[in-house]
Formats: sequence, C-alpha cells, structure tokens
Amino acid sequence: MRLRNVRGSRETIAANDYVIKNETEYKGTWNQVFGNDNPIHIEIGMGKGQFITTLAQQNPHINYVGIEKYSSVLIRAIAKQEELQLPNLYFIRMEAEYIADVFAKDEVAQIYLNFSDPWPKDRHAKRRLTSKEFLARYNQILIPDGVVIFKTDNRDLFDFSVEQVPEAGWNMVNCTYDLHNSEFVEGNIMTEYETKFVAEGKPIHRLVANREMK
Repeated sequence: MRLRNVRGSRETIAANDYVIKNETEYKGTWNQVFGNDNPIHIEIGMGKGQFITTLAQQNPHINYVGIEKYSSVLIRAIAKQEELQLPNLYFIRMEAEYIADVFAKDEVAQIYLNFSDPWPKDRHAKRRLTSKEFLARYNQILIPDGVVIFKTDNRDLFDFSVEQVPEAGWNMVNCTYDLHNSEFVEGNIMTEYETKFVAEGKPIHRLVANREMK
C-alpha cells in the first residue's frame, strides 16, 4: 500500500529543481529542457523511482521523465536524484490522463507502465493505464515506431491489457506471463514492487506493444 501523506512533501516537491512545474508549458519543447535532442522515455506511475533512476544511470544518451501523482512516493525519487544529480532525469507530479497536454506529437519514444493501479471494478476500466482510452492518449505523443512496455503481477489486469492492445488498433510485439523465466528477461530492470514479488515467487507478466503502421 502506498503512503499517501508525508508531511512537507508537497512543499519540498514544489521547490525542487528536478521537478518540472507548469509542465504543459513545455509541450513540444522538451529538447530545450534537457538541452539536447536525445530520445525521451517516460514512466507513468514511477513510485519511488528505482526503475527510472537505474535506467537514467545506465543510458545517459536517453532523456527520462518520471510521472507520479502521489507526493509521498515522489519525494523518495527526488531524494535519489538529489544524490545522483543525473542530467537526463526530471519528474512531474500529475495525473496520467493529462499526458497529451504535456508532450507533443512524436515527442516521446518509449512509455513504461510498471505495476499500475488495477482499478478492479468494471466501471473503472477506462482508468486503467493500459485501456484503449489511455492507448489513444499515448498514440498522440509517441513517435511512429514508439512502444509501450507494461509489467504487472496482476493476472486479471494483464489479461485485460492483452485484450485492449488489438482493440486499440495496436500490435503486440511480444508478451510473456512469466518474465523471469522467459527469453525477454535479459536486460530487465526491476522496480521496488517487482523485487518484492519475485522474492515471493510471484510470476511477473510483461507485454510490449506498438501502433499498427498504416
């Protein structure tokens, strides 16, 4: 269960140089934020930041933006970044549904969705980050050959996501119900949740999807 309240977190986030404020003002100009034209990868729902921070360390030629709506976990990612001071990593505190207001067409090369909220009730299906409604939002910001990479331990959410890919007009590049016993595990970076679940012996499901090229 995520912590929702950390005293002073909102004030700390508002004052931190690694957190982008007024993020919609940078739509179409993120290359200026980073000071280069390197590809941009984003993680939506990044939690405490272990995954995206590791990627930014390993790939200095790629720019990363971590998106998280909960101040109480974003503050942990900020602490990591203040130690590392990686020039290719920034954060945004925001709701994922507004993603197309923040990035322009063809501005994002890759989107990571890790252990997203399953929103288990049927009436909340549109809120799931792998729903066809969200895939339509990603379609607005990804480059033509951009991809979405999704990992979860939740079988019901994964089954739903697998169904949504073709319904949204996307291609399934690859898919596994047991990532850590598959050919796709090479190079995998684990999140905090993933580390915990793997230690408990739970299978991790992963898919990679892109748009159908017309």
